Amino acid sequence: MISTVILKEVLHKALSTGADFAEVFVENTKENVINMIDSKIQSVNDRVISGVGIRIFKGTRCVSGSTSSMEREDLLACAAKVAGAMEGLPEGKEIVLRERIFGDIHPIILVPSTVDKGYKAELLKRGYFAAKDYHKDIVQVSANLLDVDHNILIANSEGLLTSDRQIRTRMTINAIAAKNGENQTGSCSPGRRMGLELFDEIDPRDIGEEAARQAITMINAGYIKGGKMPVAIENGFGGVIFHEACGHSLEASAVAIGQSQFAGKLGQQIASTKVTAIDDGTIPNAWGSINVDDEGNPSQRKVLIENGILKEYMIDNFNGRRMGKNGNGSCRRQSYQYAPTSRMTNTFIDNGTDNNEEIIKSIEYGLYAKKMGGGSVNPATGSFNFVVTEGYIVRNGEIKEAVRGASLIGKGSDILMDIDMVGQNLERGQGMCGSSSGSIPTDVGQPLLRVSSITVGGR
Repeated sequence: MISTVILKEVLHKALSTGADFAEVFVENTKENVINMIDSKIQSVNDRVISGVGIRIFKGTRCVSGSTSSMEREDLLACAAKVAGAMEGLPEGKEIVLRERIFGDIHPIILVPSTVDKGYKAELLKRGYFAAKDYHKDIVQVSANLLDVDHNILIANSEGLLTSDRQIRTRMTINAIAAKNGENQTGSCSPGRRMGLELFDEIDPRDIGEEAARQAITMINAGYIKGGKMPVAIENGFGGVIFHEACGHSLEASAVAIGQSQFAGKLGQQIASTKVTAIDDGTIPNAWGSINVDDEGNPSQRKVLIENGILKEYMIDNFNGRRMGKNGNGSCRRQSYQYAPTSRMTNTFIDNGTDNNEEIIKSIEYGLYAKKMGGGSVNPATGSFNFVVTEGYIVRNGEIKEAVRGASLIGKGSDILMDIDMVGQNLERGQGMCGSSSGSIPTDVGQPLLRVSSITVGGR
């Protein structure tokens, strides 16, 4: 995207006021989104994101800037502006860029940009009408098909030159059911680091039917009465609670400055011995996987918590300086316009040893949270509040009637300790995680697990 000669010039300019490290991040991303509503294709949008981010370090000080131009003069001007935020003299560091190729474990069969948009529209229609025709009480459906071709190049003053191409595809279908003047929504949105071959594995009609099933189930549900009770949280997107309430507190951006509930606790027990939690960016074709992170470090599989013991944080190079540790493939950014920092990839609680049926049977009275939705969390304290989008009462060890209006309220460090049963049906769900470096694709996941006691909000 930019010649090695120009990259070296830009790095030297960025180092011209005494920084001890400089980095250039080059991006060219193409996105296509097809939207459908009211039984017809509403829009087909193409977008190109192209530009360069420049960043320098001096000790534990960091300055960054960006430009949408890839012209030599504009790149040098941006580098000079970034360098101008620091005062000093150049160290005269010689830069020799050596390309590193880390390999690609994410095979792509149908590159979306080479496939006719008419074919994409037909895939979307299959999912849309499967939802619309599911039940008479489905009153509205919206659907979109997203494909992204994200190309990055990273060069730095330590001589690293590397690149990655990330192709992702995702279909999202939302269905609204109406009855007696009330509405309920269902949603399904699988995605992978794959091309359109995703739909050889996942039938778009199944996506639509799942969204509609959720909506119909919940429009016919009564309201739950809140209180403290045991809760069984199902696999897949149920892992969003760990991601939000605990995962962000294990990112170096919070740990390095002491704004994490888990800062300074390496080697200590922070969770039940039933809990092993992993962040793994190396899973082939997974939605959150990367070959290299946005600093050019190879992706890694990191065991964050092993049998309840805190083993590792997710670390980027800059916050690693503050912590006296090396980056471990955990630095990510939405685009060149954002300064990167430590972020999750595919983060999940691993399979346990408990029988899934026994988990449900162990609950005399409680909640079965089949599907989780969004919520809010304070990373410093771990306090959270998450919506249960599909829930059921458990009585005498059996899943009974559907209930709505449920939310789970608690603290990340508490819920980790209160997980007393972990099943064996690990699945992951896809989402977009927002933080200081923008919105990035991440997987969350877990098997069915039981929290011995948690506050359930309701009516």
